[in-house]
Amino acid sequence: MKLQLPAGNFRAYLFDCDGTIVDSMPLHYIAWKKALGEWNCPFDEDLFYAWGGRPVAEIVSALNKMHSLAMPVESVAERKENLYYDLLPQLTPVSEVLEHIHDQHGRIPFAVVSGSNRESVIKSLTTTHLLDKFDTIVASEDYKNSKPAPDAFLLAAKRLGVAPADCLVFEDTQLGLQAAAAAGMAAVRVPLPLERKQGTAPSLTP
Repeated sequence: MKLQLPAGNFRAYLFDCDGTIVDSMPLHYIAWKKALGEWNCPFDEDLFYAWGGRPVAEIVSALNKMHSLAMPVESVAERKENLYYDLLPQLTPVSEVLEHIHDQHGRIPFAVVSGSNRESVIKSLTTTHLLDKFDTIVASEDYKNSKPAPDAFLLAAKRLGVAPADCLVFEDTQLGLQAAAAAGMAAVRVPLPLERKQGTAPSLTP
């Protein structure tokens, strides 16, 4: 499956990390289920994908509220991340996105714009030998308002010195696509793992 990019002379590409550059969402869900299972906290897979792009600690807090639990946010978040790191040997890039990274690398600047923390992003990109492709990383430590707020994308554009309207965003989640739109950026939706297996074509976001 090839990603169909929107028309435009884009001067920078901004990539989400999990589920966009790397095929990590199934691995993250395994880690979530194990970490939350230790607290008897359910986490439906559909909700997991719907919340894609939210920082880990924010998800734990939301689940506490949803299920009237009192899980220690930071320790559960750390536990989940460590469980994900254990699965990194299974991590592979998303080939449909990798094609565009190789095609434009060195021609225009790239940024990673993620809801994950910097350590997680760096470990994922290092595992897939892609870390050196990106000019800057905007991770959850770098902004206050997470996706669907535009803050992270606007910060990435500022760091690259490129106007938001000249950036193209690659995203797999609705929260991320909403954030891109709020930032005034064109975007292409990266299909979810099941869609990639079935060959379902993704839609464009102007």
